[in-house]
Amino acid sequence: MSTQAPTRPIPVTRGWPDLALVVAGSAVLVLAALPIDRHHVGELEAAVFRVLNGTTVLPFVLVWPVMQLGNVLVVPASALLAAARHRWRLAGELLLAGGATYVLAKVVKGIVTRGRPDALLDEVVLRGADAVGRGFVSGHAATLAALAAVAWPWLGRRGRIAVAVGVTAVCLTRVYVAAHLPLDVVGGAGLGLAVAGVVRLALGRPA
Repeated sequence: MSTQAPTRPIPVTRGWPDLALVVAGSAVLVLAALPIDRHHVGELEAAVFRVLNGTTVLPFVLVWPVMQLGNVLVVPASALLAAARHRWRLAGELLLAGGATYVLAKVVKGIVTRGRPDALLDEVVLRGADAVGRGFVSGHAATLAALAAVAWPWLGRRGRIAVAVGVTAVCLTRVYVAAHLPLDVVGGAGLGLAVAGVVRLALGRPA
């Protein structure tokens, strides 16, 4: 009777790409925060917002499920998916990166004072329920960016395309429904990348 060979652990490494992710993500977060004024939205950012928010592309019923890819519930769901494929290290990294990013997004919201688009601009097209709380950063964008950056080294070409499209779609839909202004999602993505870089430095990625 034959026996199945034990699964060999995947060798991991860490290095300058992970450090570069921390530096680049942090830089994006800081640069996105610098122009923010609690009472005013810059002309360029307002113009970008009006293009994305003012053009009806898809009905909200189709946009809503896409937007929820950045929901915090996706963190345990993605970890469970990784665990089901026996990627235990990846599952742990997803939980750590997603949870830490969610908490840090709340911290940033407490530091950078900025309202939602309808409180700062006129003629905003609201789609779905009104977003509450502070706008910078987008927790949805931050959480999904962190998950994507942690999972990236474990994915093949198709998987990487899928997560890149997913992060982009969440960022765009959050502006489209008027939950956030453009710099909110840019800063959120930067935060997520930075946290993912720290997690990859701490726990490693596939060699």
